[in-house]
Amino acid sequence: MIRVQQEDFEHCVEYQALRDNADSDGAIVTFTGLVREFNPQGAVSSVVIEHYPGMTEKSLMKICSAARKRWELGHIRLIHRVGQLEATEQIVFVGVTSKHRKNAFEATEFIMDYLKTNAPLWKQEGTSTGLKWVETKSSDHQAIKRWFEPHSSL
Repeated sequence: MIRVQQEDFEHCVEYQALRDNADSDGAIVTFTGLVREFNPQGAVSSVVIEHYPGMTEKSLMKICSAARKRWELGHIRLIHRVGQLEATEQIVFVGVTSKHRKNAFEATEFIMDYLKTNAPLWKQEGTSTGLKWVETKSSDHQAIKRWFEPHSSL
């Protein structure tokens, strides 16, 4: 299940949906990302996230399919919010079920690393000096790169 939406989501509802469909899976891993109130330059009051409808969902489906090819997974729930969000609001939910916890943890991290670097989502942070486009950090590029390096155990 993949959703790109403006409205907030209920973490408990999303978790319960994973649990209700977990079948014989023994692990559920979830990650909920929040809009940070700071960046290296100072305070952040809000964020505006833009996307291309259709293109974004297709890209998110592609990364979930890639995760399924790498790990034995049950269900994946991925929600990313768009529009204007205030500091501390929920921005993203990733939930994964699997028979084994390692698969669920790694798949969740893989999906988040992809979202930070390759998903067609564009973010502007609201600061005391106005809106500023957010560039992908080198640490984010390093995080996704490790999944595709030949020596990776995955």
